[in-house]
Amino acid sequence: MDSGNRNPCRCFSCRFIHEFAGSDIYASFRYRPRHPRPALDDQLNTVFPGATAFSSKREKPVPHFVAYVGGPGSQTVAGYVFWTTELQPLERGYDGPIKILVGLDTNAKLMGVLVTEQHEPYGYFSVEPPKFARQFRGKDIRDPFRVGADIDAVSRASISITSATRAIRNSARLAARNLLRLEATPK
Repeated sequence: MDSGNRNPCRCFSCRFIHEFAGSDIYASFRYRPRHPRPALDDQLNTVFPGATAFSSKREKPVPHFVAYVGGPGSQTVAGYVFWTTELQPLERGYDGPIKILVGLDTNAKLMGVLVTEQHEPYGYFSVEPPKFARQFRGKDIRDPFRVGADIDAVSRASISITSATRAIRNSARLAARNLLRLEATPK
């Protein structure tokens, strides 16, 4: 694509419409990308607040974004951001998957967690409130992540809380194994 591209979305559908559809068709439909980058940028900044830039999504060795610190020309890798649903696709809450964005620094500590989509019957007071996400900030991936011990339990929402916690723990450990190359030593 040329540098004057006004469509930041890189998914196949959006690229196809933008590149191959005629400009009259494009304009008449008032096309809007399904995945606008500004919303994603806000989410990335929420889970990795100290980062100055993020890469586009990378698929190998696991799907992730790279978080950078520093100015242009002197950027260093600060960590990684990933979706739990991409690293742990079989993990389900009470009513399906809980889509969570997770930031992981290069020391294997969680920088932030953001629940972006959930359909849990009690999600509005269990996994959705900021209080749920805040308890993961600074947590080491080698911590136990046990609901009722180091993660707050919520009455009537144990399946949702347990599933979300397990998704965060397992996807963070998988990301660390593939991206950080940590030694598998207990804390």
